[in-house]
Amino acid sequence: MSEASWQHDTIHTNGINLHYVTQGEGPLLLLLHGFPEFWYSWRHQIPAFATDYKVVAIDLRGYNDSDKPEAQSAYVMAEFVKDVKGVIDGLGYDRCILVGHDWGGAIAWSFAYAYPEWVDRLIVLNFPHPANFAAGLRTPQQLLKSWYIAFFQLPILPELLIQFDDFRLLEQAFRGMAIDQSAFTDEDIEAYKNAFAKRSVLTSALNYYRNLFAQLSVERSWGILTVPTLMIWGEDDAALGKELTNGTEQYVQDFRIRYVPHCSHWVQQEQPQVVNQLMREFLGEGE
Repeated sequence: MSEASWQHDTIHTNGINLHYVTQGEGPLLLLLHGFPEFWYSWRHQIPAFATDYKVVAIDLRGYNDSDKPEAQSAYVMAEFVKDVKGVIDGLGYDRCILVGHDWGGAIAWSFAYAYPEWVDRLIVLNFPHPANFAAGLRTPQQLLKSWYIAFFQLPILPELLIQFDDFRLLEQAFRGMAIDQSAFTDEDIEAYKNAFAKRSVLTSALNYYRNLFAQLSVERSWGILTVPTLMIWGEDDAALGKELTNGTEQYVQDFRIRYVPHCSHWVQQEQPQVVNQLMREFLGEGE
């Protein structure tokens, strides 16, 4: 299948409108992107899985062509989870295969815990289990890697710096972190710059981080997740240490992890063939 058969649409959920791209028919395969991305980060997965699934890649609230609530309080996990539930229901499904990367991975973990009966299988790319993430942010090693989270707490300055020199920082984030820089073409970089140049996107996206510490300060006891779960992890992630994956099996009843060597945080974009194959193998187990 080609891009020509991709469809753009909007769905109303949780009081806002979310833009999404879809292709194919069948069971729902729902894709959640991270920062600083939008639906486009799944460009290699959408056509690959549209032969067997209804693939839906949404723009998370605040991103690209989705609504961008003004209040900082609108960017908390409880709202993200409601967004996803509304998308699944609004598309006419009562369950899905849920796939998330980075912030999308954080949302996917939380949704699977909140509504396990709505998730047939969970696939998380380069985002640790929330308990491991919270614990990691208390270690010097991970704090150094996550310096940008503290920087994003500042008002206005992060927005100005990211916009500076035609969003040069976005290009540096993708190509600078990538092991294989050719994974990001000039066209890809322009797509990300154009998405973030839209009104209010930068502040909305940064609000995810500006609410992070308040949410992490709330003590939570994570139980055993019963949803079959695959974690895919690019080993050379400059933002999230590989050690954050250790011990995940204690939180997930049916868990497997696959490491992708010589690959950065942008695993599904940098090594799409490998990621797609790992996903197919995992999804094939459920057939």
